[in-house]
Amino acid sequence: MYARAGENGALWLGIAALARNRRAFGVVLAALLANTAIKQVVRRPRPDLGPELRPLSPTISSLSYPSAHATTSFAAAGALGGSVPLYAAAGAMALTRPYLGVHYPSDVVAGAMLGVALERLL
Repeated sequence: MYARAGENGALWLGIAALARNRRAFGVVLAALLANTAIKQVVRRPRPDLGPELRPLSPTISSLSYPSAHATTSFAAAGALGGSVPLYAAAGAMALTRPYLGVHYPSDVVAGAMLGVALERLL
């Protein structure tokens, strides 16, 4: 359920809206757009778990790199104040992705790095 709340940055957009934090809202949107553009260029397929296993969660796209959940989560954590609890929540969101079988660990690391970089640039 937590992972589903992260689809398209929805959890973080909602928190930014409730906090009336326009910058955080914009940073999360920008992170989502940048992530989507990179996915279209890289076009890495999601992990193939074989015939006996299936991912534990549906996905919007068949593209894997970088993880949009990680990108938006880490961008939001920084834009919303950069506290330890926010980064812990972002890390937890990111870690759900390989667990659910929808991302490689490198997708999550790249997404987290992209989110941190975008938040600092914007």
